[in-house]
Amino acid sequence: MSPTTSVPSPSASNGPSTGPGHVTFLGAGPGDPGLLTLRAVEALAGADVLIADPDVLDVVRAHVRAAAETPGMPQHPGADASSTDHAIPADAANLVMAAARAGKRVVRAVSGDPGLDTGAGDEMLACAAAGITFEVVPGVATVVGVPAYAGVPLRDGQGADVRFVDARTASARCWTEVGASDGTVVVSVTLDTVVAAAGELVAAGRKPDTPMTVTVAGTTTRQRTWNATLGSVAQVLKQAKVLPSPQGHQPVIAVVGERSAAARRDQLSWFESKPLFGWKVLVPRTKEQAASLSDQLVSYGAVPHEVPTIAVEPPRTPQQMERAVKGLVTGRYEWIAFTSVNAVKAVREKFEEYGLDARAFAGIKVAAVGEQTANALVAFGVKPDLVPSGEQSAAGLLEDWPPYDPVFDPIDRVFLPRADIATETLVAGLIDLGWEVDDVTAYRTVRASPPPAETREAIKGGGFDAVLFTSSSTVRNLVGIAGKPHNVTVIACIGPATAKTAEEHGLRVDVMAPEPSVHKLAEALADFGAGRRDAALEAGDPVTRPSERRPGARRRRATT
Repeated sequence: MSPTTSVPSPSASNGPSTGPGHVTFLGAGPGDPGLLTLRAVEALAGADVLIADPDVLDVVRAHVRAAAETPGMPQHPGADASSTDHAIPADAANLVMAAARAGKRVVRAVSGDPGLDTGAGDEMLACAAAGITFEVVPGVATVVGVPAYAGVPLRDGQGADVRFVDARTASARCWTEVGASDGTVVVSVTLDTVVAAAGELVAAGRKPDTPMTVTVAGTTTRQRTWNATLGSVAQVLKQAKVLPSPQGHQPVIAVVGERSAAARRDQLSWFESKPLFGWKVLVPRTKEQAASLSDQLVSYGAVPHEVPTIAVEPPRTPQQMERAVKGLVTGRYEWIAFTSVNAVKAVREKFEEYGLDARAFAGIKVAAVGEQTANALVAFGVKPDLVPSGEQSAAGLLEDWPPYDPVFDPIDRVFLPRADIATETLVAGLIDLGWEVDDVTAYRTVRASPPPAETREAIKGGGFDAVLFTSSSTVRNLVGIAGKPHNVTVIACIGPATAKTAEEHGLRVDVMAPEPSVHKLAEALADFGAGRRDAALEAGDPVTRPSERRPGARRRRATT
């Protein structure tokens, strides 16, 4: 049996194993959740017990079953996994073996790669001595992954000797050997000891002008990298106000050698040069609505934070909706037009209530406004017959909607399920084209509950770098439930109407989408961020996020 099949898949059992247990020593990578391997995700999905290093708990916990045990760990996502109250106990090996002896599938997740972890090897030996079977799932090593994200290749076409040094355990002989080498040295160290490590290398023979990079929080959106030399690193970190620091205990990866030269990093620093790198962006939509938008923001280096501003509720009088759905089945309509994902959801729920499915749409033409609405219909089993070829709005739909023709259209009626606050534009336009319209309230939109106090304080206090407003109602509702965003926050609006509402609420609009699309809005914000970054570099200023500006500082208004 191969190692990858020795752990039963989660579908093979509805509960913990009753036979001998098994331990998977798993490398969780350097911090970016996207660097988990497919095999790691598979092993986590089958775990009965998860024992993880605190700094990778949030990376791996999303992939385990809700019923999985996490001894010694905070039980709720978002808890401070770095707190010493939740540190892995010194007897982690005993916890692992106790769970395995109880017949459970145990995943022991460590930062980086288990083969380079100082404690994982001892835990494996303990398992072997106790007769507990185990396997190893390699991960992206921190000493390799962090330099890659910092734009520092460890080798190139000319080749190089690469040495890895853990400053915490390095002996005098180790420093002497790497000091005598002219190859690349990757040093695992802490922020408050990196200057001492540079001194060890100089004392061992390295020249003080040897290039050096120092990276904290590597592969995450908190990553920061400084260019220095062995001789200047203390001054560089002091000028950057990094040292002295109460966070001096945080781990650092320092790369020493010509391949870490600043001139090379200017060309190769792909991660920290993303247009919205590290920006905390408020997205006033639910997770379901914001999924693709948040993914797009992440691709620009941002950290999206979804805050629902609208809650969806059933109509107060459902009889009208019930009659309309029955009319679909009895052939009352020629068309049905969906203008939102929520309209699709409302009709689908009513179908399921009556035991109907997508086959009830047979013979009925279906229109949809927007890509997400069309996708929701496809997921329901319905392919739209009409999606606007231009602007994704009621006006855009009317541009392509055919006029009623009594010769070709046996029925002259359209079913329009919509929100209680929708505009009359589509109804009036369809009537002008000769159609009769059953304008039905399929759902109500109400103001959502206020977000947590911490989020409200961040909104009003300048904790967010940008906020995306996708409609006038999101402006009104966000201000109503959370307060007005601080003036250092970049305000991005999807169109003129939304921008006007934002300005009426005292907000200065910095970015406006060139067309009414959430993805074009995110793209416009990315362009704004890139321009802001380029301007700082051209002026010789450090690249900062809007939230790092002085409170009250004025911003030049962008033209988009």
